[in-house]
Amino acid sequence: MTFLEEYREEIRSGRIIAGQELITALDQYIEDIYSGEYIYDTKNARLRMEFMETFVKLTKSPYYGQPLKLMLWQKAFIECFYSFKRKDGSDRFKKAILLIARKNTKSETCNALALTELMLGQHGADIVCSSNDDSQANILYDGIDTMRIMFDPKGKRTHKNLREITNKLNGSKVFKLSDKTKNKEGRNIDFAIIDEVHEMKDKVIINAIEQSQSLKESPKEIIITTEGYVSGGALDSELDYARKILADEIDDDTLMVWLYTQDSEVEIWQDETTWQKSNPTLGIVKKYDYIRDRLKKSRIDSETRISTLCKDFNIKQNTAQAWLLEDQYKYKQEKKSLEDFRGCYCLAACDLSETTDLTNVKILFLRQGDKTKYIFSHYFIPESKLQQADDKTAGAKYEEWARQGYITICDGGMNDLTLVADWLYNLKKDYGIRVIKCGYDVKFSKDFINRMDEYGIETELIQQSKEVMSPAMKWLETDLRAHVVNYGNNPVDEWNFKNASCQLDKRGQIFCVKSSIPARIDGAVTAIILYATHQRFRTEFNNYIA
Repeated sequence: MTFLEEYREEIRSGRIIAGQELITALDQYIEDIYSGEYIYDTKNARLRMEFMETFVKLTKSPYYGQPLKLMLWQKAFIECFYSFKRKDGSDRFKKAILLIARKNTKSETCNALALTELMLGQHGADIVCSSNDDSQANILYDGIDTMRIMFDPKGKRTHKNLREITNKLNGSKVFKLSDKTKNKEGRNIDFAIIDEVHEMKDKVIINAIEQSQSLKESPKEIIITTEGYVSGGALDSELDYARKILADEIDDDTLMVWLYTQDSEVEIWQDETTWQKSNPTLGIVKKYDYIRDRLKKSRIDSETRISTLCKDFNIKQNTAQAWLLEDQYKYKQEKKSLEDFRGCYCLAACDLSETTDLTNVKILFLRQGDKTKYIFSHYFIPESKLQQADDKTAGAKYEEWARQGYITICDGGMNDLTLVADWLYNLKKDYGIRVIKCGYDVKFSKDFINRMDEYGIETELIQQSKEVMSPAMKWLETDLRAHVVNYGNNPVDEWNFKNASCQLDKRGQIFCVKSSIPARIDGAVTAIILYATHQRFRTEFNNYIA
C-alpha cells in the first residue's frame, strides 16, 4: 500500500479525522493511480523521505536537534507530489498548495524538502525560498541553513556566503526572494517554497517564480500558508482556482491541492475531534490545551476569536465577524436620567451623516470611586428615512424609538447637523452639564463645527482610522464585557451594538463594520469615538471630575 492510500485508509477508519476538501483530493489522486493515465513511481519520493529521516534534524524548540520523523500526512504529501509521472517520464505535479493551520510544522517540512533538493536534486538547480517580505523569507532561509549546518557541520559538502547556500559537489544553490527583491524576473528556478501567501495583495512574486520555471521539464513549487485577512489577494486567487479543480470546474492536473480545512465553524465549538481537520499534527506536535485556551479566550474577546478561527482553523476572515456576544452588551442596567448628573462635566462624541445613516451623539459621565461609565445617547434621522427605510428588515423601529424620545426626526431628506450642537448646548442650559471636549469625524462636519464654535464648546477631530479606533474599540469591548458601561439599555444603542462586526488585520488592529448592508452601526461607532476622545483627554477629564 502506498503512503497516499494508507493515509486515506486511516481517515476512512476514523483513526485520523479529515475535512471534506482533503478527502475529495485524496480520493481523486488515488483514483488517478489506477486510471492508466499516469505512472505512479514512488522511487524519488522514497529517496527524499529516506534522506530526510536519516540526515535532517529539527530546528525548533522543544525538538531542536532531534532527527526528523515524518508523520503519515507528510509522507502522503511528499509521495503524491513526486510520484505521479506522465508517460514521457516528466512529473505531473509542478505546483502544490498546502493550506494548513499554524504550528503544524509546515515550515520545517518545506525547509527539509529544500535541503533535500539541494543535496539530491538536479545538478546546478536554483532553489528559492520566498515570501511577502524579507523577514519571512529569512525565516525559511535560516531554517534551511540551520538544517544544513547540523547535516554538514564542517562544510565539506556545502558552503554559505552572504547571498546563497551552495552544494559544492553539484553546483545547486539556495537563495531568497521577496517582494523587496530587485530584478525578480529573468531567473531560472527549479524548486520554490513560497510562504505567507495570505499576506500578499497580488501575485507578483508567484508569477515571477512561475515564469522563471517555464523552460524547466519538471519544476517544483510549493505554496505553504494559513488563511489570512487580505480580501481579494493572492491567496484568494490561488484557493479559488484550487477549489475549482477539486469541483471539476477547471481541468488542470499540474496543481496538487492539499487543504486542511474545517467543514463548518459550528463543529469547532462543539466537537474537539474535528480540530484535527485543519491541524494534522494535533496531539503530536500541536497541543489540545493550546487550542482549548484560545477558544476559551475567543468567547470573550473578538480579536482572539477572529485570529483563532483564521490561523488555527483556516476559516477565512476577510469578511466581518460579529464583534460582541449578546451578553456583552445586553445586560440589566440601572436607569439614570440627566438630572442625576446636574452640574457635572462630561465628554461627548458624535458620528455625523446628512442623509441615509443615523446621526448619533453620546456623552460620558464618570464619578469618583465608581467604575461605571455612564453614557447618554441621542439620534437624529431625516423624515424621508421613515418611509424609505431599507433597514426595517434588520430590526429598525425608527418611529417607535422616536415616540420614546430616543430619536429626533429632521424635516425633509437630510439631517440638520446643527441640531446635534443644539442638543449638546441644551445640556448646559437645562442641567448645568458642561461638555469638556466633543470628538467628531471630519465627514459632514462644517455646519456642526460652526454651531459648536458659536456655543463655545471645544471639538476634537477623531479620525476613523484603525490606528485611532482599534485601541478605543478594544477598551470599549473590555468595559462592555465587564458590564461597567451603563447606557441605560437604550434600544437604539442595543440594536447598533448587535449590528456591529469587526475586521482584524495582520497587525492585530480591529475596525468596526456592518454585519449586513441594511443594518446601522452609527451608535456603535459613536461609542468608539467617545472612547477615543476619552483616551486622548483622560487626564484632563479626571481633573475635572476631581
